[in-house]
Amino acid sequence: MSDEEHHFESKADAGASKTYPQQAGTIRKNGYIVIKGRPCKVVEVSTSKTGKHGHAKCHFVGIDIFTAKKLEDIVPSSHNCDVPHVNRTDYQLIDISEDGFVSLLTENGNTKDDLRLPTDESLLTQIKDGFAEGKDLVVSVMSAMGEEQICALKDIGPKN
Repeated sequence: MSDEEHHFESKADAGASKTYPQQAGTIRKNGYIVIKGRPCKVVEVSTSKTGKHGHAKCHFVGIDIFTAKKLEDIVPSSHNCDVPHVNRTDYQLIDISEDGFVSLLTENGNTKDDLRLPTDESLLTQIKDGFAEGKDLVVSVMSAMGEEQICALKDIGPKN
């Protein structure tokens, strides 16, 4: 067999993992955890005692950081859970398009045009009203596991 006969298709990404492992017993309230494939913020943790067969169990209640749905999971405390890498980045709002996408200004002066307006009604109204009044708005974008969503808004004063 010669080397020319082997063809390998690599389908991997750049290697930056979307999650990292952490022992279930060390995850605390207000931390993050992946439940049923969704990134969640932990709102409640309870640990049961060790039973007849050994493992203490951790019961996690989490709120999905993008859809706000409540999810639950029970994991033995010695096992590893996936914890999402969660990042918050601030961008300046430049424009709101008619199809519901926003145009944002990044730190290095480029524009980011692939984000939709948030689904949260009060945040949506604040953004639209503030933009209509011509205020300089800075939006916080939360990203985890390949998803991004606008989660907060700051008013940095009127445009000059």
